[in-house]
Amino acid sequence: MTGATGGVGRMLVPALAGRYRLRLHDRADTLAAPPGDRDMVVNGDLERFADVAATVAGADAVVHLAAQASPEASWEEVDGPNITGAFHLFEASRRAGVRKVVFASTNHVTGMYDRDRAWPLRPDQPVRPDSLYGVSKAFGEALGRYYADAFGLHVLCLRLGSVLERPLDEETMRKWLSPRDLAQLVTRCLQSEQRFGIYYGVSANTRGRWDITNARRELGYAPQDDSEAFAHEILGGGS
Repeated sequence: MTGATGGVGRMLVPALAGRYRLRLHDRADTLAAPPGDRDMVVNGDLERFADVAATVAGADAVVHLAAQASPEASWEEVDGPNITGAFHLFEASRRAGVRKVVFASTNHVTGMYDRDRAWPLRPDQPVRPDSLYGVSKAFGEALGRYYADAFGLHVLCLRLGSVLERPLDEETMRKWLSPRDLAQLVTRCLQSEQRFGIYYGVSANTRGRWDITNARRELGYAPQDDSEAFAHEILGGGS
């Protein structure tokens, strides 16, 4: 797992520990001891191919979370980790014989639809990024499609919503992905025989506007949480 110390990684590692033998990667030397005796920690820079090759060597699957994840990031900030880094990850995985990559994409790949409130939104609609960060993740999805078609790598792209312990406001109520549903979705991806797919990563939110039908059908994803449980607290009597 790359980016294991990021916000998503910190939620995901405990859920996968014990179920899989984990190799936890981060750029800085900030990772604590791994959660299990079979697990290990590695450091490396996505922009250095040798580092990425060492990270994925011998792995059966890669959960690729590491990225510059700010929608306000400049091109210079996303270019290295999200463009060059994504290429290094897919190419190193191909050379190492990795079977599957679960690629953490983002809802910002189609963020202009959300800005226009052009809902419902399906994974098969043309991309409409709302930022250079969104553009870089759209590139990662296209790169994954290429590696799936050209080399047979299994690539599942997750357009993650707001991965939080709880939603914060009405917008994140629409986009919320609970830690429990995140763990289930990634696990379903790791277990799936699907060759390629793009899926929205959200919980079963009553106020949701993104279609997760294909995740339910192709992956067997059955989200357990609904942000509506927080509606009265967040929205008050008008909920």
